[in-house]
Amino acid sequence: MTQKKRSGAKTFVPIGFNILASLLIFFILLPLLLTLLSTSVGTLLQTLQDQVVIDSISLTFKAGAWATVMGLLLGVPIAYLLARSDFHGKAIIEGVIDLPTVIPRTAAGIALLLVFGRTGILGKTFAHLGISFTDRLAGIIVAMLFVSVPLLVNTSRQAFQAVNRDLEQAAQVDGASAWKVFWQISLPLAWRGVLNGAIMMFARGISEFGAVIILAYSPKIVPVLIYERFQGYGLEAATPITVILLILILALFAILRWLSNSISE
Repeated sequence: MTQKKRSGAKTFVPIGFNILASLLIFFILLPLLLTLLSTSVGTLLQTLQDQVVIDSISLTFKAGAWATVMGLLLGVPIAYLLARSDFHGKAIIEGVIDLPTVIPRTAAGIALLLVFGRTGILGKTFAHLGISFTDRLAGIIVAMLFVSVPLLVNTSRQAFQAVNRDLEQAAQVDGASAWKVFWQISLPLAWRGVLNGAIMMFARGISEFGAVIILAYSPKIVPVLIYERFQGYGLEAATPITVILLILILALFAILRWLSNSISE
């Protein structure tokens, strides 16, 4: 005799889990809320009239957008490859992709400087083409790309893994090429995960500090400007810029998430 699963059945969670979950939420929200409430609207408006701040915000979002575009071009193919192929050394490749998320950001900056700096292996090569990375927009993009692309790759890989392989195999049986299967079946079914990965990558990129400050200290993105104002003028000077960055990130993050959910409905 089979028993029907009751709809609306309660899920029992140990009471201790609720307490610990509340503590974690409190731990995350308290610093953010105090920061957002620490500056008056007048001070924020005055800060937004500072041309240095405006230029820094524009530079930060421009670099983040370029890094994300490059991440999509380079990251989606390898995410699909890892989701659909089994080969020797696959675990090593996955570990390499995860490396930027576990090494210190300043160490990442040093590593990038050795490669893309004026005397770096690629830095000298690109210099002959008139392209410089040290203290340039290109350097900021490279730093943001390096530290944030694992988020895009891993999220996209999970999205492709969730696509039913039977659909892809059926298309191949009907004569579709691998390229056509990717564009007409795999990507359309996994696009939401890819978009979420791109959103996470963009948010992570524009908040990067350690790698950027070593490879491309100037022109200054917002995190670097915040550090400079804090070092030179103290907490009172750095806080309004911090609040503006938090508001922009939260607003953009909410809008992109809303668009993602709206399109998928």
